[in-house]
Amino acid sequence: MSKLSSLYLAGPKYYYKNIVKDKNNLPKWTETKIKKTQTIKKIVCGDSFHFLVWKKPNTLELCHKYLKKKEYQLPKNETIKDIASGNRTYQILTESGKVWSLANRNEDKEVPLLDADKSNFEKIRPVTFFEEEKLFVNSLIMGRASGYYLCNGDQLYASGSNADGRLGLGQNIEGERMPVYVQDKVIKIFTGSVATNFFFITSKPDLLYACGNNDSGELGVDSRVSPSTPTAVKNFKGSEILTVSLGQDLTLLINNEGQTYSCGIQTRNGLGVQKSIFTLIPQLKEKKAVQLATGYNQNLVLTDQNELYGWGFTEHQFPTDESSNNRVPTKISLPGFFTNYLGSKDMIRIACGAMVCFLFLDFNNALLNDLRTFYESKKFCDCEIGTLRNKIPVHKSLIEFRTKLTIDQIQNKLFGEKSSINKEQTLSFLKWVYYDEISDIEKLEQSFNSLELTFPPSGDNTLEKDIVQLYKDDDSKDFKILVKIEDEDDEDEEGNYEEIPVHKFILLARSGLFRAMFDSVNVKENTNKVKDYSNRSIESLQILIKYFYTNSIELTADQDPKLIVDELSDAVEYYQLNDQCNFENELLEIKKHFDLN
Repeated sequence: MSKLSSLYLAGPKYYYKNIVKDKNNLPKWTETKIKKTQTIKKIVCGDSFHFLVWKKPNTLELCHKYLKKKEYQLPKNETIKDIASGNRTYQILTESGKVWSLANRNEDKEVPLLDADKSNFEKIRPVTFFEEEKLFVNSLIMGRASGYYLCNGDQLYASGSNADGRLGLGQNIEGERMPVYVQDKVIKIFTGSVATNFFFITSKPDLLYACGNNDSGELGVDSRVSPSTPTAVKNFKGSEILTVSLGQDLTLLINNEGQTYSCGIQTRNGLGVQKSIFTLIPQLKEKKAVQLATGYNQNLVLTDQNELYGWGFTEHQFPTDESSNNRVPTKISLPGFFTNYLGSKDMIRIACGAMVCFLFLDFNNALLNDLRTFYESKKFCDCEIGTLRNKIPVHKSLIEFRTKLTIDQIQNKLFGEKSSINKEQTLSFLKWVYYDEISDIEKLEQSFNSLELTFPPSGDNTLEKDIVQLYKDDDSKDFKILVKIEDEDDEDEEGNYEEIPVHKFILLARSGLFRAMFDSVNVKENTNKVKDYSNRSIESLQILIKYFYTNSIELTADQDPKLIVDELSDAVEYYQLNDQCNFENELLEIKKHFDLN
């Protein structure tokens, strides 16, 4: 079994003595004591003494200098959707639209956003305000002693400290412990755990707004005045932005083309210049950035080629083997374990705390990675949409299930006589269909409007939820795997085989074996069934097929766990799966649960 997901960090050892084995400061990446057998979905960091790890399944682990490690689990009927961190408070958003809090202060009815004197982190507590006000929370972020919530699709609420006008409510309001409405038509929100300001994007008008502390010019509004109400950033439209990351005196921004911009005082954070407008970072202009992370002083940028650049570090924060100019972006070597995944998109994750940097692998995105690669290959499509001169190949079952429209309806609505949708808008729509990418908001919204679909989409990770539902939709399954149930010499006798229904595109996206089979001259393009010659039981193959949809291995009470583990132990190699670590981790959890070691 290969080594599984690991968490590495770099920073002052003093703050993390219970988490790493190294007795010295950590000027380079050091592996932590976080269990390798537990995949990590996200890490957020509070102040310099603790951080929170979101683990699978549905568990959280607090790593604290004094409390050491403490694990929490939400109620069984709640599923974690996201987590965010302020200075000394963590907030958890669940799929039900509810908010939960883990803080160093006992809070029952109020939103715990302000600092406190005692560190107890006793238990996760529900924040009842949103449920009482009938607000469904779609997303949340936290700054320093402040919180921001996107509710009911596009309504922005804020709470906590309003110092420097960081809530966008005006200077005359000192602060609000309970969330207060700011404005609507908001589709994305950005801040940072050490930030005293925030940004958001609106759909109508298509703008990027900023608010809060601007003493260092970090809002990019060509001024040093701290706006207490939202102010538009003039040199960027909202639809041009991929993401924004806020540090103490510096803001980083990636546009849709992957170019990295910065603004604010950068003599402390690097680059040696001071700008009050977003300026392209020259050292990264030839790189396509996909992720940002910022702390008090340190900054990390990850490119689409999984190259990591960092700057602004102190001598104990710079995770490199060699001394470097920490004032300009410098390429940082990744641990050897990570080099096996440099060709896998969207798996390496970066994060920054107040004084530390994090690096880990996220195997939970294996399904999206496979679907992205499947889409980009442009192979095995079974129908087309578009104009007569510009046809775009697609996969019928996926596009129909995600939109709840037929291919004919999609064709008529997007390319009918009254439609003005162009190829770029269609491609933006297809990227959302296949792998949940929302990069060009304006083009995506135009496609949604033409199809009479609700915009913005209902939330993050909608594709993964849809694929799980697709597994349950037997009527739309267009392919069958024939599994031999008797040891007969005549393999062509159909009575000796049992059928497992499946969507053809799922097999093609997730298994190199099936791609090779359909690429072979021995398999006709219009075939709707194939035989499995692996000699595995039908129970094992049914579990494997379900894994293709759900990314998890689930057993029923009447299934033999030892048989399943034995028969699937070589499935990664035989079926040529890309997500080796996640699959093996699922098998390992079953072995541990049933004590099969």
